[in-house]
Parts: sequence; C-alpha cells; structure tokens
Amino acid sequence: MYKKFLSALEKAVISSKREIEDIELVAVSKKKTVNDIQIVIDQGHISFGENQTQEIESKWPLLKSNQPNLKLNFIGSIQSRKAESIYEHCDVIHSLDRIKIVKIFDKLEKSKKIIREYFIQINTGNEAQKSGVMMKEADEFISQCLREYGLNIIGLMCIPPVDDDPKKHFLNLKVLADNFNLQKLSMGMSNDYDVAIACGATHIRVGTQIFGARN
Repeated sequence: MYKKFLSALEKAVISSKREIEDIELVAVSKKKTVNDIQIVIDQGHISFGENQTQEIESKWPLLKSNQPNLKLNFIGSIQSRKAESIYEHCDVIHSLDRIKIVKIFDKLEKSKKIIREYFIQINTGNEAQKSGVMMKEADEFISQCLREYGLNIIGLMCIPPVDDDPKKHFLNLKVLADNFNLQKLSMGMSNDYDVAIACGATHIRVGTQIFGARN
C-alpha cells in the first residue's frame, strides 16, 4: 500500500506544479503495531505520526533505538499532564493551541536543552468540539507565541470540518501563515491530501492509504 500511495502522491504533486521534495509525508501509525510500522520503515520511510502518548511510549522507544533517524510527529490534542512525555518522545508537535501548553514546552526546552519543532493548530471551522485556536483568536495567539516564548514554531496546522469543502480552510490557513511569515503548513489527510497540496501544504498526514483500515 505504501508504494501505491507514493505513486498517487507523486501524481498529486505534479498536478499541482509542486516539487515532491517540498512535501513531507507523515505516515499516521496510530493503532498500528511495531511490526506494521517496521514494514513501512523497511521501504525507506522515516516520518511518522501518533496521537496517543500511551501508544508512543509502548512502540517508539524500541523503534527509535533501532533507527535513530526516524522522525516522530505528535498530531493529537495535548493534555498538560502528558506534555512532558510528548516532548521527550516526539520531534515535531503539530497541535499547540493553548498558552498553558506553550508555557510547559517552553519551560521543558529551557531546562532540558532539546529543541523541538512546533505547529500551532488552528480551528478553521470554529468547531466547539474540536481542538485548535479559533479563527477570531488566531492573530493574537500566534503573535503572543512568537513574541513571548522561545519555541521553534515553524507553521500552522488544521483539520477542516468533515462536512465542508476543505479547500477554503486550507487557503485560509495559508493566508494566516503568510501573514506571520510561517513557512510550513500541516494540512491534508487520506481523503483530501491532493487538495491540500494544491493549496500549499508542506506536511500531509496520511494513515489508511499507507497502513490500511484501523482496527
């Protein structure tokens, strides 16, 4: 499935007049076993995504000890009591959305001297049940993060509403990122990655088209 998806990804990139080197494929391995993940690693992939600390702690120390070049992305909602574990295990964190969490990571970086990369998650659909900074609060939140804290914030992330056209959400995210000169956009999943690439995505988060359906 992995090789088949790479072929589809290449077609989407060419169609959008982008370069494949500009797109990072985050293979979302939640609910997949170490063996499932190893099969994809053995085909040359290094960037993976998880959203639960329990799974990260049970799978990734072993995987990373065998392959230190692997990159682990945290793509879920961040609970303050789990933040330190996320920081310890993950190289890139896609879901900053509260100043309380920003402060925790800022303090961890200052004490442990390990630099991570961060995305701010924007709730482009203003959905009450979804994580992310609401659009009306986004300018102030991003400004405060960049002004007051020392985190390496590289871009923005979003998950469009399931019942809405994702294109407008991706374009709105790009405009917001451009306003702050943020270069990276984490957007697009298995069902809309091609639209996201056409709208400027630099990171796409794909699971089922690589690993198959989750249990």
